[in-house]
Amino acid sequence: MSRIAYVNGQYVPHKEASVHIEDRGYQFADGVYEVIPIIAGKMIDADGHLDRLWRSMNELRIEEPMKRRPMELVMREVLRKNGVETGLIYMQVTRGVAPRDHPFPADAFPSLVMTAKKTSLEKSARKAEEGVAVVTVPDIRWQRCDIKSVSLLPNILAKQEAVEKGAYEAFQVDEDGMVTEGSSTNAWIVDQDGTLITRPTNNSILAGITRAALLDLLEKNKIKFELRAFSKEELLNAREVFLTSSSSYVQPVIKVDDVVIGNGKPGSIATNLRTVFKEYMEN
Repeated sequence: MSRIAYVNGQYVPHKEASVHIEDRGYQFADGVYEVIPIIAGKMIDADGHLDRLWRSMNELRIEEPMKRRPMELVMREVLRKNGVETGLIYMQVTRGVAPRDHPFPADAFPSLVMTAKKTSLEKSARKAEEGVAVVTVPDIRWQRCDIKSVSLLPNILAKQEAVEKGAYEAFQVDEDGMVTEGSSTNAWIVDQDGTLITRPTNNSILAGITRAALLDLLEKNKIKFELRAFSKEELLNAREVFLTSSSSYVQPVIKVDDVVIGNGKPGSIATNLRTVFKEYMEN
């Protein structure tokens, strides 16, 4: 748990941190966020995460709460004050405080909060060795999933269904029977020919930063991949399945719904990619 939080210009004890009751993030989910992994005191792919944060703000016409360089300094100070060497830093920007009314307020100033917490790589590594299960659920989200909005109720419902069914994640399926992404991850399959497949970025999925870094690594290592939508049927008949995210990195999937993937153990391709990505983070 974060010991010190940053709230609109002040570093305060986490238990005392708060925002105004009429903050539009609380009233309307009118805000965006980012989560950046920390390994050995280093922020992983920080540039990509901040690029996406600024894009999300621009898409929603939320003013930047500060320039990028000062924000980076605040991020480092939050990590220092919380003693985080391995973990996550969370940042959230909302449109700010204003009397409750649907249109954009004319005079609100954006709110910025940050927290940081320690995590263990061992738990993620154990799951990768064993593989995880996912379930499929209907994709009931809005049509701008490319914005990393704090409006996550459909994602929460999907994740809760996964938990109640004893699974790690829920892959969402659109009305055409095509897999979009997980509730908090990007979805990948390996077909029977060994080609990696993941959905291209558009407004139906969030452009994952770990996903983007892995695509670069695939190109550098000359590993065959395709950017295209794939169906639930392809998912269930895949040679391998895995997911990516800033907290899960590369996580092999061994079961989807009631269907065992491959031989029921983490596939060699996903396992190798996790090793490659781990080396990328360390370097």
